[in-house]
Amino acid sequence: MSLKHPSVEEFGRLAAELQAADGVELTVETVVQFALQAVWCDYAAVVLITKGRRPQIMALTDPRLADLYRHQIDAGAGPMITALDERSPLLIPDVAAETRWSPQWSEQMLAAGIRSAVHLPLLVAGRPEAVLALYSIKPDAFSGDDLDIAHILAQHGSAAIDSARRVDTLTQAVDARRLVGQAMGILMERHDLDEMRAFEVLRRYSMDSNRKLRDVAQELIETRKLPSTHRARSRIPGH
Repeated sequence: MSLKHPSVEEFGRLAAELQAADGVELTVETVVQFALQAVWCDYAAVVLITKGRRPQIMALTDPRLADLYRHQIDAGAGPMITALDERSPLLIPDVAAETRWSPQWSEQMLAAGIRSAVHLPLLVAGRPEAVLALYSIKPDAFSGDDLDIAHILAQHGSAAIDSARRVDTLTQAVDARRLVGQAMGILMERHDLDEMRAFEVLRRYSMDSNRKLRDVAQELIETRKLPSTHRARSRIPGH
């Protein structure tokens, strides 16, 4: 067990680091690195839930954990999946005595040298957006104090991931608007269109090709041509 848990000041510095982290990936990496110092654990990891609600490995303090997660994700079962489904922390005092999941899961954990673990869903507005997992090579490694600190870390992580995702979404929206504006400018100059008609051309190409508007705009900017496959169905107005 850790001789000394993080102070209020140290958690304050963590909050500042998370606020300054550039993007979701750096945010979760900051969380797992702090977890190694804050809680008595040998490994830590964060699995993020993507837009399709499929778990995605985002940060690992040891690459050997990757296979353990992939098996759970492919099987759709395991402690990480259970923590997500139940939206509550999950403590595994001793992997060797655990019977809630398949024997294969236990064998893989023991083969990796892991004897105890705790999984904490990171909730945003009550919805699980990620899972923070802490692992130890010893059974019964996590004390009540360790779990309290892990809960605080999970709260910081939840808020940071939510903020980072909002920033990423805003950045993508601004970038998409910029690309569409550039593509419209090309169409307006080349085909003597006004803004409304230029946007309608892009929109129709997007619908016909079943592609995002920003992707069609990006291709037009790079090639100076609209997708030839759909040119017959989406004629430029007046041409």
